[in-house]
Amino acid sequence: MNSFIAWIGGKKLLRKEIVKRFPEEGFTRYVEVFGGAGWVLFEKEQGKELEVFNDRDSNLINLYRCIKYHCGELQRELEWLTISREQFFDSKSQLDSQGLTDIQRAARFFHIIKVSFGSDRRTFGTNKKNLANAIEYLPLIQKRLQGVVIENKDFENLIRVYDRPGALFYLDPPYHGTEKYYEGSFTEADHERLKAVLSSIKGRFILSYNDDTYVRELYKGYNIEEISRNNSLAGKTKTSQFKELIIRNYEK
Repeated sequence: MNSFIAWIGGKKLLRKEIVKRFPEEGFTRYVEVFGGAGWVLFEKEQGKELEVFNDRDSNLINLYRCIKYHCGELQRELEWLTISREQFFDSKSQLDSQGLTDIQRAARFFHIIKVSFGSDRRTFGTNKKNLANAIEYLPLIQKRLQGVVIENKDFENLIRVYDRPGALFYLDPPYHGTEKYYEGSFTEADHERLKAVLSSIKGRFILSYNDDTYVRELYKGYNIEEISRNNSLAGKTKTSQFKELIIRNYEK
């Protein structure tokens, strides 16, 4: 199934390549560490294993939790929000207000994503059909999230909590050299901290990154596979291929 939002670094175009590289013998728990739009979770078949979805963005996680536990109330709150430039900037200014309930905050955050130009959450620009279709789709997302543990933790803390011999971690950190485009800070020290914690886990990991000399050197000795995909920002030209890396600590 598809995600319900667009998100920077989303894996819409790479999700099938990632899922088909999951361990053939299976796993007892699946942990998505940098959740974002959840493209890989929504592509993955729901099985008997424990599923964990995490992101450090508290507004994003509040939205996921409200969809899971209060989908109908969220839909009703969204009906009050008009599609206009004024409402867009009102939602932005109200987002961090202490007076909002979790459902009101989730509705405004979702509204900002859906009515912003390119889902950038900065500039207004949309059509009514985009938002209406997204609201109607929310019950399907709610159904998929049943049984999923939704966390709001730092990646190292999360990995330490859920690491087991049967665990599979999927990680999609901010790409090296592009961190400024992401919300929140992610430094070179964080890239190295991530590698250090992954080097000590009992479970397995599958990691998506940009094809970067620094990344290749950092994960030297692991299973590094190069994948090419169309660059949606470049248009349909001969130079529109974008190379990414899939890194694993297992073969199959």
